[in-house]
Amino acid sequence: MEAQNQEHETCHSDERKSHHSDKTKQNLVNRLNRIEGQVRGLKGLIEKDTYCDNVLNQIASVQSALNGVGKLLLEHHMKSCVMERIQDGENEVIDELLVTIQKLIK
Repeated sequence: MEAQNQEHETCHSDERKSHHSDKTKQNLVNRLNRIEGQVRGLKGLIEKDTYCDNVLNQIASVQSALNGVGKLLLEHHMKSCVMERIQDGENEVIDELLVTIQKLIK
């Protein structure tokens, strides 16, 4: 629990901001930077009239990378903000989380 507290500061329901450790934030930013590059690459493939199957495979790769970012962020959210809000008696966070999960798994 102490390591978790070091990684995340308290999530205040009135502010609704996440408080990731610098390491976690940098990991997420690095992943998103790579995805941004992949998307730019996709645009280039379209502009070069690249064979559709190759473009579709690259799209699948981008989607997989985004899913990875989503899973990582969801894990940290559940272990920090959701847990703290439940401990504070804010059980409506479960419904909020379920809506978010439904959006992620579409």
